[in-house]
Amino acid sequence: MRRILAVLLCLAFVGAACGSDQPTRETSGSPLDDVEVTTKDGEQPTLTFDEPFEVEETESRVVTEGDGEEIATNKVITFDFIFVNGRDGTVVGTSYDSEPVQLVYEDSLMKGLYQGLEGVPAGSEVLIAIAPGDGAGANEESGIEADDTILFYAEVHEVREALTRAEGEAVDPVDGLPTVELDEDGAPTITVPEGEPPAELIIQPLIEGEGAVVEAGQTVTVHYTGVKWADGSKFDSSWDTGAPATFSIGTGDVIVGWDEGLVGQTVGSQILLVVPPDKGYPDGSPDGSITGTDTLVFVVDILDAA
Repeated sequence: MRRILAVLLCLAFVGAACGSDQPTRETSGSPLDDVEVTTKDGEQPTLTFDEPFEVEETESRVVTEGDGEEIATNKVITFDFIFVNGRDGTVVGTSYDSEPVQLVYEDSLMKGLYQGLEGVPAGSEVLIAIAPGDGAGANEESGIEADDTILFYAEVHEVREALTRAEGEAVDPVDGLPTVELDEDGAPTITVPEGEPPAELIIQPLIEGEGAVVEAGQTVTVHYTGVKWADGSKFDSSWDTGAPATFSIGTGDVIVGWDEGLVGQTVGSQILLVVPPDKGYPDGSPDGSITGTDTLVFVVDILDAA
C-alpha cells in the first residue's frame, strides 16, 4: 500500500518557476553551475546543459531562495517539478500538465530527492542532480538506464506542519465491533470480539477530524494498523516503522475496503474498518500471510489528502 507516490516521483518529477525568461543566477564550484534554467510564467521550465550530464554524488543548488518555512521530516510540501534525464535531455516527468504535487516529506522518498530537498525554504527554486545510486534505477518505460544522472528542478510553493495522529472529536464506541486503545503517541491496540465477523464492510469513525473531505483520486497520507479478525494477530502497522503510508485512494491502488472506507472521510479522522475477504484479499495477500477467507480489521488515521 505504501510508497506509491515515492515510486511515481522516481519516474516523473520537476517544478514550475516564476518570472519571464529568467535564467539561473551564476554560481561556482559545482557541475550544476553548467545547467541553465530558463523559466516563463505558466510554462514548463527548460534545462539546458551539455549532454551527457553526469555526477558521481547527488548535489543540489538553490537557484532562488525563498523565505518561508524550511522542508523537514514529516512536513507537508507542495511544489511543481520537472525530471530530466542527464544523458539525453529527455523530460521524464513534469507537473506542468496537471497540478502541483503535495506529499509528506519523509525518508521513504527517493534518496536523491530526500537529500536534495532537506532544509529548502518555501518560495525557493531548487535544482538537484541525482546520482545513479540515489535515483530510480533502470526503468524501461521511462527510458532511464542504470547509470543515468537525473536532473530535478522544483519550485517549492508551501511547507507546513503535518498531522502525526488523528485529531478531532471522539465518537462513542459501537457495541459488537472491535475496541481500540491508543498509547501516548496515538498508536492503536485493537481487540477483536468473540464471534463471527460481519459479512459486510464496516466503516466506523472513532475520531471525526475537521479537515478536508477525502476525494477519489487524491493522494492520502495515513498511519494504520491491521489485525486479523480470526485471532487478533497484527500483520501490518505503519506505527511500527515510524513512517506514515502515502498512496492514491479510490483508484484501485489499495484494497477495495480502503477505497470505499476512506473516500468521504475527513482529514484528521480515525476510522475503524472491518473488511470482509471479498473487499480485502480474496485471493490471499502476495506474501501469503493473509488467506482468501480472512476478515481484516484496520484502524486508520487520515493525516493528509491532496
